[in-house]
Amino acid sequence: MKELVQVTVKGNNEIAENAFLLSFPRNFNFTAGQVIGITLAKAEEPRLYSIASGAQQDEVWILYTIKTDGLLTPQLARVKAGDTIFITKPFGNFICREEKAVWIATGTGIAPFASMFFSGQHQNKVLIQGNRTKDGLYFSEHFSKQMESNYQPCCSREKRPDCFHGRVTDYLNTLENIDTRITYYLCGSAEMVVDVRDLLIEKGVPFNNIIAEIFF
Repeated sequence: MKELVQVTVKGNNEIAENAFLLSFPRNFNFTAGQVIGITLAKAEEPRLYSIASGAQQDEVWILYTIKTDGLLTPQLARVKAGDTIFITKPFGNFICREEKAVWIATGTGIAPFASMFFSGQHQNKVLIQGNRTKDGLYFSEHFSKQMESNYQPCCSREKRPDCFHGRVTDYLNTLENIDTRITYYLCGSAEMVVDVRDLLIEKGVPFNNIIAEIFF
């Protein structure tokens, strides 16, 4: 088990139905895209979550949704400001720096891209974000304001004038020409990652130009 450090929770706010943003003071350095382990007790195995906040922010943000059969999230949702939790040091290699790239995310898979965005790494990037409804497009107000036409939200179960109606795969299928020379970063469910990866390969993107991280 990785070494655990105790931190004091600053906030644990429900930002959409069953979706929470946990925050605590940042007392370590990390690279946008990395993860930390979280547990409520030292004797319990930590669960991994991508950091959603920027690398220079004073607070660390963790985005999560409650899974009724989950080992941690039902209890984590009851944590209040002032409570303590245990975390690991940040680690991971899902890193995208200054190069031109496309980010594709669904659900809480937006977290590492949010961290990259809040770290000022959204120049030369296109972000395609999907969820069932607009409420599940976490941080979309920030993305749309700063990235403008380089931000494409997709809602599969809600029709809205500011969203593509359909899944991210449906949106990608509407694109006749995509850049096969750049890197595509995918983060979301295993099903989404496999479907998007297969679609990109069909469109001529080399396998080595697709980097994925799966959220369970």
